[in-house]
Amino acid sequence: MDFAPSPRSQEWLQRLQRFMDDLVLPSMADWHRYADAGVHPLDVLEPLKAQARRAGLWNLCLPSLDDRQPGTRLSNLDYAALAEAMGRVPWSAEVFNCNAPDSGNMELLMRFANPAQREQWLDPLLAGTIRSCFAMSEPDVASSDPTQLETSLRPEGEHLVLNGRKWFITGATHPLCRLVMVMARHDGSGDAHRRHSIVLLPRDTPGLHIERNIPVMDHLAPEGHAELVLRNVIVHPDQILGEPGAGFALAQARLGPGRLHHGLRAIGQCELALELMCERALERRSFGARLADQANIQEWIARSRIEIDQARWLALHAAWCLDQDDPRATRGPIAALKVVTAQLQTQVLDRAIQVFGAMGLSPDTPLARAWAWGRALHLLDGPDEVHLRSLAREELRQAQTRRGANAAHLRRWCPPA
Repeated sequence: MDFAPSPRSQEWLQRLQRFMDDLVLPSMADWHRYADAGVHPLDVLEPLKAQARRAGLWNLCLPSLDDRQPGTRLSNLDYAALAEAMGRVPWSAEVFNCNAPDSGNMELLMRFANPAQREQWLDPLLAGTIRSCFAMSEPDVASSDPTQLETSLRPEGEHLVLNGRKWFITGATHPLCRLVMVMARHDGSGDAHRRHSIVLLPRDTPGLHIERNIPVMDHLAPEGHAELVLRNVIVHPDQILGEPGAGFALAQARLGPGRLHHGLRAIGQCELALELMCERALERRSFGARLADQANIQEWIARSRIEIDQARWLALHAAWCLDQDDPRATRGPIAALKVVTAQLQTQVLDRAIQVFGAMGLSPDTPLARAWAWGRALHLLDGPDEVHLRSLAREELRQAQTRRGANAAHLRRWCPPA
């Protein structure tokens, strides 16, 4: 395994960084002015998106772009440094058409959509002219176990009827959201992992209602973490993505790259937080000395550097595993990365906030909002506990297969009486 940045990755990172420095960072104040007013900053984003597309900095998160779509073929490992750079300005991923949930939805459509579905939904998503959301989580069941989902899709004549309730659906109130991908129970019998399907639903479908935009950590995102209600929604069979009953497998295929992208962007945010923490520690004085001269502050800085670098190597390994296209080998590294980066966010951001004092709690720095995102990351794409359970079960499975292999070691150190 060679995780050194390839010349190709370095070239694209330099181009991306120039774009960020020249165009994205100067737009920060305008973006926040709109977002703080509860309005999605289309007037800021759309011109930046057009410039990014002209510069070729477009759909960089999709290594499997097909030949019909102009773009750059980057491996997951090549894309890692770019995702980390985007993470320093969290909203910038949308500028490059690499934002969640669209990136995962585009990959799903590329892999499983039929030609008509690709033309209707994938092409405009790749062009960045529409946005989408993925409706899986529900209020009445533990969504960490998707087999429990209760939103139902039942046949009625030549059509299907969709009923249910979804919540915390990211992107549902984005003004350009046109596609809602709904996970629904299609068949209540048989294998629990073959009961659900994914439905491609136009946002303006009769019977689809947005009940509310739910604040997360007391922050109301303009693109939305919405609660949706589906009441007797008519669905045509050709709106099902892939095979009926294959929704669980499709959702799992979508989540791997998405978790990697979230983790990489989190590392970028933590890197920025560490830089800000060091600068603040050098300039702020207390009791006649700089904060940077205090032993506990130095320990925070050192531990943050160690933890960020550890997480980055874990992320690069997970990216490399994804590039090998072996789903079983990828599952463990992705689960580990998901847990580690969520913990990293809350640890490093908490230290940075403490160094800034009350200013760190205010919107005068990006720290409070980044910390809130990190806290949410403990739950997004599956809670930490589920991923830890998955990792533990795999370790125990391996132990079961080699049972007795370490008996000699035990006898060596514990001789019989």
